[in-house]
Amino acid sequence: MRLGLQRVRHRFARALRDPRMALAYLALGSARYRELAVNADLVGRARWLSAKIANAGDVRDSFHMLSYYSGALQHTYWLGVPILKSPLDSWIYQEIIAETRPDLIIETGTALGGSALFFASMCDLVGNGRVVSIDVEARSEVHHPRLTLLKGDSTSAGMISKVTELASGTTRRMVVLDSDHSAAHVSRELRAYRDFVSPGSYLVVEDTNVNGHPVMPEHGPGPFEAVADFLKENPDFTVDGSREQKFLVTYFPNGYLRRRSSAVDSDDGNAAR
Repeated sequence: MRLGLQRVRHRFARALRDPRMALAYLALGSARYRELAVNADLVGRARWLSAKIANAGDVRDSFHMLSYYSGALQHTYWLGVPILKSPLDSWIYQEIIAETRPDLIIETGTALGGSALFFASMCDLVGNGRVVSIDVEARSEVHHPRLTLLKGDSTSAGMISKVTELASGTTRRMVVLDSDHSAAHVSRELRAYRDFVSPGSYLVVEDTNVNGHPVMPEHGPGPFEAVADFLKENPDFTVDGSREQKFLVTYFPNGYLRRRSSAVDSDDGNAAR
């Protein structure tokens, strides 16, 4: 329930007496700070964010947390459709697609369809490729001639069979995992989709930043931990550190996994964070 204007003003006045709260106000701007204010937990949440920023030992982590919690993600769109991605990671996706020119991009976790539409648009721009996007709910209303939406459990035998059929005849394939972020589910997806990734292409695991890497420490084991376990058992995949290091901040730390193109594929630039 939204707070009345008088109550919001009272809480602003109280909050800004705290120097750390004032820091958050200046960093976020009045509009974003006001969005925090109308939540029931406004004071605790803003104080927590201010403390996290003030105590972060790395300026990259400070910016990472500020951008993640600022509310910008909830107001980021691709062609008018919510995309819920950092523009920095979206730019890296564009570079990967331009370089590898995948015949098929498989995405789990369609949500409202912004990223699926983004991938289809990139395929349009490079003149190649199709997109298959999967979600347990049919919430997306996006349409694109290169896009196929599938409803169901991404790891079920029936879904894997459908994707295998759609992948028939393709040579270069890329996979993006962005559905349930529990470690157990991401591990199942990694096992289910690793063989779809063609040598030299990418398996991108999104939101590896949760569970304290550096955001949402309360999340519990998630994508980051699933990736760590996966890499121990799959030496043909390696973290491409050059992707996440390019702009200094990524929401997918250790999440850009490249499948080696040969047994002697170099690890240059692929050091994990």
